[in-house]
Amino acid sequence: MNLQDAMYNWLSIKKVADERESDHAAQDTRAFFEEILIEDHGVSELDIEIEEPYYIVHFVKENDNRNMRFPIELIDALLRSIQNEPKYNQ
Repeated sequence: MNLQDAMYNWLSIKKVADERESDHAAQDTRAFFEEILIEDHGVSELDIEIEEPYYIVHFVKENDNRNMRFPIELIDALLRSIQNEPKYNQ
């Protein structure tokens, strides 16, 4: 999995995990993608900034400060899907 896909997946599930703290599957999945970012891609110091219409993820890779932008609407889509599915909200 490339860095952009891993970051996108991590940010999407982090949004879910932050909103659903008791959702163990979301917490485990967040940790899984965070591990991919750290172990496979050498990313550290993850920080998220909101600058409409984007989430901006700041991070360090190879001693270099970097960032990636993701549209808020796309990142929040996973959380909206889960919230709109009755079987996940019992």
